[in-house]
Amino acid sequence: MPKKARTKMSNTNVILQGDCLAVMRSIKHDSIDLIYLDPPFFTEKTHKLKNRERTVEFSFDDIWGSNRAYADFLFERIAIMKPLLKETGSIFVHCDKSGEHIVRAILDNIFGADNFQSEIIWTYKRWSNAKKGLLPSHQNIYFYSKSTDFTFNPEYTDYSESTNVDQILQKRTRDNHNKVVYKRKDDGSIQHADKKRGVPLGDVWDIPYLNPKAKERVGYPTQKPLLLLERIINIASNENDTVLDPFCGSGTTCVAAQLLQRKFIGIDQSDDAVQLTKSRLKTPIKTESNLLKKGRASYLSANQDALSLLVGLKFNPIHRNKGIDAILTELYEGTPVLIRVQREHESLTAAAELLIAAKKAKKAKKAILIRRHRDNLLENEIVFDGLDIIDAPALSIAKCCG
Repeated sequence: MPKKARTKMSNTNVILQGDCLAVMRSIKHDSIDLIYLDPPFFTEKTHKLKNRERTVEFSFDDIWGSNRAYADFLFERIAIMKPLLKETGSIFVHCDKSGEHIVRAILDNIFGADNFQSEIIWTYKRWSNAKKGLLPSHQNIYFYSKSTDFTFNPEYTDYSESTNVDQILQKRTRDNHNKVVYKRKDDGSIQHADKKRGVPLGDVWDIPYLNPKAKERVGYPTQKPLLLLERIINIASNENDTVLDPFCGSGTTCVAAQLLQRKFIGIDQSDDAVQLTKSRLKTPIKTESNLLKKGRASYLSANQDALSLLVGLKFNPIHRNKGIDAILTELYEGTPVLIRVQREHESLTAAAELLIAAKKAKKAKKAILIRRHRDNLLENEIVFDGLDIIDAPALSIAKCCG
């Protein structure tokens, strides 16, 4: 008698341990709506990081020895993923400069170049490093569909600050020379535009990297922010759809899917990663980004009036600090030089106290206070320890002419 065929797995909302190459063979074909994977990046390093309590160290090897070994590893696994997707399904593959050329070639081969939809650039601000060259500040996410009938829910962003109001209010068309012009009615009056929802989401996503103190952080070396995965899941799936992450790591994809009322399947060969994912699913923590809510411009709070007095110097403007307006790029005895400008209705003493407090907190050896006015006759005799006080140009000129 022939052997009984193995039943394909139909369970969802599960976290499975093992090599995804083997585990995915038990998943039914045409059952998955969205696949996101954040595989090893071909960095040729062992990645290690401890959790916030310093009680558990998560680690994994990303060492391959050759392009061929890494390519074979990915090709085998991504080839299995395609038949798991429904015809309306899509796959998003996360990578960076180390292996993006390999990932793109594999996806073109398996899914076909015609099903390439976007190369998403996830950009973020990072802390500086000492490496020579440009600071890496983005990663790539390749978006491929299984067919042309893929699920896609458009999102919209705000218009550019330079957008002309007429571009929003008026309909546009093309004239006989194929030039874009504003559309007008037969009587020559303007024709108002249909409902405008904003600018369609582009392929460059400015989503903050998880900072080291974020509550969402769990200590996994390659943890991605929930905000990033939520955007992917929102645009490429619907409620009750099934999302698969074959390299679930810290479980961000599964947590995001759960928060957005999607079903999920997570796979990882690390027992630590599986247990971590299960723990996060029980008590999900999401770090809201004030940067995204308020916009980067809201954080630009440096006093421009004060900074105008520093033209000609090399400095970094300081935002959201009442004691410091700027820090010179050059150091003094190995410590930063702090600068503050006296405000219009501020006594010199009050300005000095704020700057001295900042100087102590930052362990700086040099601080400079720029005096803009004299509010009493005794200030000539006041000495502030560790502080240089100089007159602003306008005050110096007034003294010369007085």
